[in-house]
Amino acid sequence: MKQVVLYFLPFYILLFPQAFAQELADRKSQFTLFDVEFSYSKSDAENSSPSKSHFYVKNHLINPNRPVDWTSPVNFRDGLVHIRIDVIEKPMGNEPTKWTICYIPNRGQDNGYGCTSTDLFTSEGVFEKDVSMHDFWENQSIIWTEGIKQMDLVIKDESGGQGHAHKRKDHEKFFPTRVRISMIQVAEGYQYNPRLLPEKPMKVVN
Repeated sequence: MKQVVLYFLPFYILLFPQAFAQELADRKSQFTLFDVEFSYSKSDAENSSPSKSHFYVKNHLINPNRPVDWTSPVNFRDGLVHIRIDVIEKPMGNEPTKWTICYIPNRGQDNGYGCTSTDLFTSEGVFEKDVSMHDFWENQSIIWTEGIKQMDLVIKDESGGQGHAHKRKDHEKFFPTRVRISMIQVAEGYQYNPRLLPEKPMKVVN
């Protein structure tokens, strides 16, 4: 099979040089920062450390090949992030829920980190959106040339801010849940290409 692919590839390049060049450019223009599927219970929220209602994407859960410098040679700092959440399981009641998603840099300034989020959702399903890298809270507090250390995911109610789900008296409207959350970073001047997203999550935690 590998020999067939190798024989075919030069003909593909000759017949469709522009398409091949575009494919290479597209692959360099975006990368998956993380793509994790996990279950989350009230106990998980109460016992997450150092902060409650947090799920931490770090170590083996975050893409080890992410760039250190997000400004060069490919400028991801001035691009966009495509946020995709697949809500696989959600308690009944259609309670508005969101996940705040925070970039934790290797080096920060001012506030020290910045956060974007999914949109509010009330049901199971797949929800996607693009967010400019200049349009989320405290994005300027990250020194993008130094890279991102980890991502913190925080489950909240519709009030946002300090509306952590574990604080709610009716916490059964939020827990247990199961989600797959992906963040795809897209370089300046490009659009998100869904063909480059893996069909299966990069990591399934539990």
